[in-house]
Amino acid sequence: MIVPPSPRRASGRPPRRPVSGHRVKRRAASVVFSVIAVIIFLCSVFPVYWMINTSLQPNNEIRGPIPNFFPKDFTLGNYSTVLFEPSRSPFLPALANSLAVTLLTVVIALVFAFLASLAVTRFRFKGRKAFILSILIIQMIPAEAMIVSTYRVLDSWSLLNTIGGLTLVYVATVLPFTIWTLRGFVNGVPIELEEAAMIDGLSRTGAFWKITFPLLAPGLVATGVFGFIQAWNEFVLALVVMSRPASQTLPVWLRTFQQANTTTDWAAIMAGSTLMAIPVVVFFLIVQGRMTSGLMSGAVKG
Repeated sequence: MIVPPSPRRASGRPPRRPVSGHRVKRRAASVVFSVIAVIIFLCSVFPVYWMINTSLQPNNEIRGPIPNFFPKDFTLGNYSTVLFEPSRSPFLPALANSLAVTLLTVVIALVFAFLASLAVTRFRFKGRKAFILSILIIQMIPAEAMIVSTYRVLDSWSLLNTIGGLTLVYVATVLPFTIWTLRGFVNGVPIELEEAAMIDGLSRTGAFWKITFPLLAPGLVATGVFGFIQAWNEFVLALVVMSRPASQTLPVWLRTFQQANTTTDWAAIMAGSTLMAIPVVVFFLIVQGRMTSGLMSGAVKG
């Protein structure tokens, strides 16, 4: 009896299996989610693109009835107006004020928040739960509700129109958020790691700096980024505390381009906004690796 060759023997390959309906559904869902992700990305990027595009156009094109998605008359005159216009407040002093206040706020807030999160997570003391609850309550209070009291306190301490005064206000504003965020990162590092290191001969301080702190560094970076953005973009408190032109931060400085008795120079505003966003982008590019690992670190893997 002659047995006909199987499809595997004849072609050298196994017969192709039909694609299951479950696999087709997974592919379709993947395509749909990819399209949705692209749409969300474009919606997020378009305002930034429109800001840069507007900053490269003259005012007559911006005020035209038809929007220009690409600059027809490319110009850098708006940036020259922002940087070198003698009739307006200078850009560089405002940039220096914003950098000084923001960096000081981030460093001071991270130091105090780090120590507070360690105390709340690693130690059991009376009033611990009340302290954690007070952090949540303080976060619910808008900073604008305490403008009058803040102004009077800074005025009595002679800290108005000073870097130290605005830094003090920003630290008080950012600190509850940073404590609450770092508390989650510290809580994700088991204390047994320090105890094992101490058994191997390290002191408590050495075990903390060599074992625990490297695991918490991504969390510190991630928290510092949010604190940086919050302090960099804050406007209302800076407007109240830094009233002198020489003491203005960038958000307050940008407001000077919009005046009631003159036409708003939208091209210059967009150019100033672009320059104002550059330090944030540079800072994010420097720390993005640490920030991503910090956001992803929900637990410690062995």
